[in-house]
Amino acid sequence: MPEDPASQAAAPTAGRAAVGWRWMGSGEPLFLRVADQIEGYIKGNGLSPGDRLPGERELCELLGVSRASVREALRSLQTRGVVGVQHGKGVFVASPAEGERAMQRFARLREVGMEELFAMREVLEVPAAGWAATAASDEQLQELVITFDRLEQAVLARLPPAELQAMDAQLHLQIAEFANNRFLAMTQTVLQEMLARSMDTTLAIAGRPARSVREHADIIEALLARDAQRARTAARRHIHSARRAALRRVASGRAQAAPLITPGPGNQ
Repeated sequence: MPEDPASQAAAPTAGRAAVGWRWMGSGEPLFLRVADQIEGYIKGNGLSPGDRLPGERELCELLGVSRASVREALRSLQTRGVVGVQHGKGVFVASPAEGERAMQRFARLREVGMEELFAMREVLEVPAAGWAATAASDEQLQELVITFDRLEQAVLARLPPAELQAMDAQLHLQIAEFANNRFLAMTQTVLQEMLARSMDTTLAIAGRPARSVREHADIIEALLARDAQRARTAARRHIHSARRAALRRVASGRAQAAPLITPGPGNQ
């Protein structure tokens, strides 16, 4: 019998006060919507290549979002060549040539198969969990707990799979960020953007949301315990479980076997 999310979601949060939460209504991850808003700000204010964007704090106030969401959005825009980051100086609008080169690199990632995708997830996310266990501050770990609580409550409330996936993506991005490796965080942002825009979520599979919550609970518990080895083991177990769910979905005919990344206009 399929698992019932309302009865099976396991929480490492027992004994803590319930954390209030709200969802912003779209199944698209918040960082992608924030990235679109920042692009709109650039165009709406007539910013040209080389012009400096407002700082993170000001963007947070302008857009009404957290600093983490702004950072993730800026990494996404940097990957796509919309902005460039000069450390110690700020974020600047990139030149068209820089943007074109970045988009050409990004376009080459469109034909990625399922096995490649999950292999890359393991390469990135397993060490990220281990590093976050030792590098994350106590405040950052509490941010992860809050994000996990939101995901757990969303599963219990039976929110649509796309919304669950957006919350799941936020949790994975935070772990990568708190691993304290900027290159890892940027690469993880690319991976999550590819997943968000192109892949059917495994969280639409009966029983998968509750199982995923339990797997994330194991990761969070290991991080709170500052146990790097346990965090890596839990992250690897979660990725393998998601991979098995995706392969079962393909085998049952509920998803197309290839490719995961849908070619965009001009790439078909």
